[in-house]
Amino acid sequence: MLTLLKLLKDGRFHSGQALGAALGISRSAVWKQLQRLEADLNLSIHKVRGRGYQLAAPLELLERDQLAESPYPVFIHESLDSTNAEALREISGGAQAPFVILAEQQSAGRGRRGRKWISPFAENIYYSLVLRIDGGMRQLEGLSLIVGLAVLSSLREFGSCDAGLKWPNDVLVGNKKIAGILLELVGDPADVCHVVIGIGINVNMMVASDVDQSWTSLRLEAGQAINRNELIVALGRNLQGYLIRHEAEGFAAIQAEWESNHLWQGREVTLIAGTHTVDGVVAGVDQQGALRLNVAGQEKVFSGGELSLRLRHDS
Repeated sequence: MLTLLKLLKDGRFHSGQALGAALGISRSAVWKQLQRLEADLNLSIHKVRGRGYQLAAPLELLERDQLAESPYPVFIHESLDSTNAEALREISGGAQAPFVILAEQQSAGRGRRGRKWISPFAENIYYSLVLRIDGGMRQLEGLSLIVGLAVLSSLREFGSCDAGLKWPNDVLVGNKKIAGILLELVGDPADVCHVVIGIGINVNMMVASDVDQSWTSLRLEAGQAINRNELIVALGRNLQGYLIRHEAEGFAAIQAEWESNHLWQGREVTLIAGTHTVDGVVAGVDQQGALRLNVAGQEKVFSGGELSLRLRHDS
């Protein structure tokens, strides 16, 4: 099916006869593949007698040659349950880090706290970078925040100048989510472990009825389609730069930069931890990346993967 899709990706009409000749199959077999494309990938294909078949909109696919400048080896998949899940399977199979898993779509994309990450075909970026960490607990301090800065830098290169960070793992434009980060750890952090850095970026998505929170995309913000291959290369470059700096200097050296990009700095918030909530004012983050809150005149520090932050009173 992917070969057929590459023939159609230009958004022009192609006759069934020409498609069949290019694929070495009959016109009826072309028709069956087109039906599968529509059903499996939720693509809209125009069918006009005498003209042939046309995608409702041109499609840009992930291309290995366009990703050649990525600083990390890249593995491209047409469809996965999630890129993080595939990365974990590769680790279990003995794959050598670092490497990146990419997918055109995900059937079970995941965000923090078990939330579903909507993953339409060939519209967004679903990216998982695997790193090996050797006995360096310091390398894990503030890691998700460092990744957030790399994502933010990449978005700004492609026109989303109003984007900013929300502790701990979100990138927003205003109050709308444009990207999210999910880190998963395998092994012993005190000895040898692997970190899977999962990144989801809304790139060219225009419509998504089943997203349960406010969202936006680079295309909506920039007003034009974005080349995902170029964005992936920029993301890898920015990740590499921030990770090298983080390993050499620790999060403390980057703390002020992160705080200067935190959209909720000084805002009144509610911190949610399971059934418990804490109201306070965001004071920033500490040198390990934990959240600092001013709670009733006292500064308190919070960290952990199951914490969630919400604005109070639209402050």
